[in-house]
Amino acid sequence: MSTVSESGVVSAVNKELFIGGKWTSAAEGKTFGVYDPATGERLCEVADASPQDGIAALDAAVAAQADWAAHPPRVRGEILRRAYDKLMARQEELALLMTLEMGKPLPEARGEIAYAAEFFRWFAEEAVRIDGGYAVAPNGASRFLVLKQPVGPSLLITPWNFPMAMGTRKIGPAVAAGCTMVIKPAAQTPLSMLALAEILAESGLPEGVLNVVTTTDAGGVMEPMIRDGRARKLSFTGSTAVGRKLLEQCAGTVMRTSMELGGNAPFLVFDDADLDEAVEGAMQAKMRNIGEACTAANRFYVQRGIADEFARRLTERMEGLPIGRGTEDGVVVGPLIDEKAIAKVNELVSDAAQRGAKVLTGGATVDGPGHFYQPTVLTGVPLEARMTREEIFGPVAPISVFDTEDEAVAAANDTEYGLVGYVFTNDLKRALRVSERLESGMVGLNQGVVSNPAAPFGGVKQSGLGREGGTVGIEEFLETKYVAVGL
Repeated sequence: MSTVSESGVVSAVNKELFIGGKWTSAAEGKTFGVYDPATGERLCEVADASPQDGIAALDAAVAAQADWAAHPPRVRGEILRRAYDKLMARQEELALLMTLEMGKPLPEARGEIAYAAEFFRWFAEEAVRIDGGYAVAPNGASRFLVLKQPVGPSLLITPWNFPMAMGTRKIGPAVAAGCTMVIKPAAQTPLSMLALAEILAESGLPEGVLNVVTTTDAGGVMEPMIRDGRARKLSFTGSTAVGRKLLEQCAGTVMRTSMELGGNAPFLVFDDADLDEAVEGAMQAKMRNIGEACTAANRFYVQRGIADEFARRLTERMEGLPIGRGTEDGVVVGPLIDEKAIAKVNELVSDAAQRGAKVLTGGATVDGPGHFYQPTVLTGVPLEARMTREEIFGPVAPISVFDTEDEAVAAANDTEYGLVGYVFTNDLKRALRVSERLESGMVGLNQGVVSNPAAPFGGVKQSGLGREGGTVGIEEFLETKYVAVGL
């Protein structure tokens, strides 16, 4: 157990809206409950924003934009660096807070705090590297001056599965670029974002630069801000279905968008792969965050000659995973986020089994309070099973067999999604061929984790638009202006 008090970390977080640098109650005085998914118990109540509160937050962001954009890049970077230091200094309490509201085991929560903090450190360094250009026109009669300027007030929407890191991955580049923001965290996990807002304020972020609205009426609060016309950027992480709706709304004002949407990651294991390495990669790619990640391996394709042995080893590893509340020592598998998540996983596993898949381990919920599901391995999963098309978002590994490289690539690409793919092989030529042929924005080659603040994160097809992180991440919050200089 953590030495930090559970009730203490929850009570320490301000539960109000953060607008214009001030903590304030929702205009209509409403609140909503935040619950521990491991027990079902209510942790606290937080302010439930209305559309009126959303517009007030946008007003604050618009009012602060010009002054914030004029801040020197070094000043913006130093604010992020101070916030990085504070996140790391408070890693233990912030990890516990995250575990309580989201469910992931404490070691993973600590890892997410460190990962989240790295976005602030990375973009603190990128703030002073925003550049432009100067060139001579081909006819020599004029000069081209290229400027990079903040895109302007930005709307940010983050999911519940990585409640701190998905915030810093958007806030970091926006701060570095000189953009003000309104951010709406997921209703299931608002506490991490509220704690982050307080840390940024303590780090010197001026009033109105970051505004936080917590709400159970996501559509009702966000749509008026999107259609208002003053916000110039929307960055969203969440489902493809919601992303489509947001893109339709953004079309009205031709708002610039970044979309990090759903995934259906294939995990390819060729018969020349190091099996120990492949199984370890599979555990990382499948069980990180209890399988509740858009980068989670969703479909395992294993070459026929090693399929049985791979399944045996993976089953052995999955059977030994301790299940329980994330605050308990040794727990590896925490609860899923809510009853809806449990129902979805149950449906997908039942569908695959009815179509002929064999359950090697797991395949059922865990009795008791909370939303727990057994780590599960399936073999013989037919291509028409729902879980080959839909995100599982749970601790379930479906295994199918392939014979040829072409067959594996075709199966991997047979999806509307294209976020990430995983490839395990010791054949260098095959590794490069398959990595190039996979229709995904990222590839994990002989490794089960691809996320890194210094690398560009994002997908193709219906997995999204734009990239977060890396040297290109800040470009999502910058506009390019060309000045023609006559001589």
